[in-house]
Order: sequence, then C-alpha cells, then structure tokens
Amino acid sequence: MSNILIVDDDAASCRTLQLHLRGQGNEVSIAHSVDEGLEGCRRTKPDLLILDIRMPGRSGLEGLPDFKRELPALKIIMITAFHDMESTIEAMQKGAEDYIHKPIDIDELDVAIGKMLSADSTGEHLIATRAATEDSRLTMVGRSRAMKEIFKTIGMVAQSPATVLITGESGTGKELVARAIHRAGGHPDGPFVAVNCAALVETLLESDMFGHEKGAFTGAVVKQDGKFTLARGGTIFLDEISEISPAMQAKLLRVLQYKEFTPLGAKQVQSTDARIITATNVELERKVREGLFREDLYYRLQVVTIHLPPLRERKEDMMDLVQTLLDRINRELHRNITYITRDAVACLETYDWPGNIRELENVLMKTVALSHGNTLSRELLPSHLCNEQWSPSADKPRAKPIEQRSLEEMERDHIQRVLDATGWHRGQACEVLNISRPRLRRMIRHYQLETPNVTDSDDAEED
Repeated sequence: MSNILIVDDDAASCRTLQLHLRGQGNEVSIAHSVDEGLEGCRRTKPDLLILDIRMPGRSGLEGLPDFKRELPALKIIMITAFHDMESTIEAMQKGAEDYIHKPIDIDELDVAIGKMLSADSTGEHLIATRAATEDSRLTMVGRSRAMKEIFKTIGMVAQSPATVLITGESGTGKELVARAIHRAGGHPDGPFVAVNCAALVETLLESDMFGHEKGAFTGAVVKQDGKFTLARGGTIFLDEISEISPAMQAKLLRVLQYKEFTPLGAKQVQSTDARIITATNVELERKVREGLFREDLYYRLQVVTIHLPPLRERKEDMMDLVQTLLDRINRELHRNITYITRDAVACLETYDWPGNIRELENVLMKTVALSHGNTLSRELLPSHLCNEQWSPSADKPRAKPIEQRSLEEMERDHIQRVLDATGWHRGQACEVLNISRPRLRRMIRHYQLETPNVTDSDDAEED
C-alpha cells in the first residue's frame, strides 16, 4: 500500500482519482491548493504527489519546489488541462517525474504510478555513492578472481621498468590498467602520455611519437616535440599497437633496445627514459605468424602481459562498476540516482555487453540523462538490454541462442544495438565500437541496418 496525496482545485476530479486509487489498496488524501497540500504533505508524508498545475493562488509549478524541499524523495506527477511545452519543460526541470494531461487516462496514470513506485514493489538496492575524487575516471573496481589477480600483477610490476602489454577486447579498460601501473610506479608525478596508434595516419603517427624539426615536411612551420619527449620522467602508453606499420615497428624496436630516437628532420639522436606500456585488442601472436608484426618487437613488448577479461566473464563486478560509474555520472550531469531496482540489476547482469565497460558507461550516461527521479528502473534502460531475458511464460530465451548465430549475424546485431542505444549518434557509436566513421557507414550499408528518420552530416562525407 502506498500513501498518495492529490492536490487539485477540481473537487470532482480529486474524488474520482481518490476512489480509483483507494480501490487499488492505496491510502489517498486530498487537498485543493498548494498551501493546503503542503500542510497535508507534512502531516501524511506521502510517497507520491499528484499535483495540478493551474490552481487559484499559487500554481502547482510555483509550489513544486516547496514540496521537494519538504520531502526530497517525494515522487511527483504533474497534471494539467493545458498542452504547452514550456510548462512541461519547467515541471521536469523542477523535479517532476511525469506529466499527464486532462482528461486523465486512468490506464496512463496507472502506468506512471507503477513506474514511480516500482522500487517499493520490487525491492531496491541502495547505491553507495562513492566519495567524489578528481580522478574518478581512473578508478578500477572489481571483486572477481580475474580482477583480483590483475590488481596483484599491477602491484608487482609497477615498480619495475619492464614493458607491459595489456590485452583485451575494446572497452574493457586497458588504459585504466596503464594509468594504474603509472600511478603505482616509481614516478607517479611524472607525465602519462597516451597515443592511439590507430587514430593517426602513418606520417602523422611518426611525427606525433618522435616529433619533428621546422621544415621537416610540408606544413612543419615550427619545431614540435613528440610524445616520447613529452613522456620523459613518466610513462608513454601506446594503444592499439597492432596497427603500426612495419617501418614504425622498426623505429619503436630501436627505442626499446637503446632508449633513443630521432625526430623527423633532425640529425641529433635524442634519448628517453619513459616507461613504455602498450595495449591491443587483437591477438598479436597471430599477426606475428601472418608476418604482419615483428617477432622481435612482440617479445620486447610482452615482457609482462596483463589480460583484461570481457565484462560478460566478470558479471560479479557489475554492481561495483555501476556504483563507480553512477557516482561520476551523477556529478557530471548534476543528478542524484541513488537507487536501482532489482529487475534493472537483472537486466544489467544478464546482458552480454559486447561493448564491455565502455558500452555500460554509455548506457548509464543516457539513462541518467533521461531520468527524473532518484531511481534507476528497468523501464529507463534501453529495450535491447532486456530483449534476451528469459521469458516469464516459457523456458526458452526470446532471442536466438548465441551459439547458433554466425559471426556475421552477431556483428550485425551488435552494431544495430549500439546504434539504437546511442540514438544513432554516430560519433558515440564509433567510440563504443572503436571504429572509424567511414567504416561504420560501410557496415550500415553492408548490413542494411534499420535507419531512423534522422539527418547526419556524416552521410555527406566520402568514404
């Protein structure tokens, strides 16, 4: 049974709603003005407030902040006979969870109330908001056996100058591991310089890594230090190391062997003491066998190897990850999600997360941005997260079992899910998928993915 307060100057409407809601087993009280409603709020401590906007004296919009101050956790549904966008936006900004127009559709109201009070009916987990820290983006969490072993390895290797190769699927947090090694090492105050080897073309990559002299090539109007120079006294992290060309592989091998390099256009060799950490999401041994990656460089890079398991293999870490991500997202978006319903947790823990932690973060960011209260419920999550849940009326999964799908089917389904989850924002989708925009456009055309009626400036670009 829930405690509901209705504040509306229309006595007949109040009485109709009261009879309906009492018939569902709720305790329902009525007030006909904002001031009278505030008195009732202090007296009855309701779980839910149904508040009319237009009333004599103070309007519902004017009184809404007072109700929130009186009971910060109070869930509020606004009702109005007027269809103006400005009032809807203002109500949501002031803390209302939903907005329903008169004449009230009882079914619509029941659905809204069900969403507002779902946490009470399903049971909820209190999210322990972590203390705000400037480096919350760098936090690594996990209680699984695999993550505990990774933490141990980081502790053992951090003080050593040995090169470290971090492997794992895209989105598993390889840069977080590199940063953790840097912070736990002998020069935590030194620079941490990250280079995405797949993001730059060959000529720019060499200049970016080693620097160049003025006039070294067309457009080199000034001398520029490279990342190895900037990383002196610290760490340089080379992500997607498998993407560098054979020529760059030879130059990197020299840096590893002799701790020296030559900027483009320079005659004098420079030295570096930067620690080198690399990462890849592909199997480097296979590339070595195929002749695409130097064997001597491979052995130089993987003195110590740390493998990050995909999120689907460490589901016991899910709530720790959700807590950490929600804390940061709450502060970034100025929200206060403090509860999560059990069925929402079930969705998060059952979904396979092909995009790993990066996909989880993207989903939580979107969910928090679109939420109005302090509870993350199943209804707020993207529908594709729960599409593969077990049906309550059958013993078969709704989706085709993963072991019966081809690699091409899985790739197509994953790209479609990521595009849907990001609202077809191609920049965000590329970030989750860790691919370029031209490649994403080619995949959309190849798989004939369902495209919503949206315009995208990317469509005008040439592949």
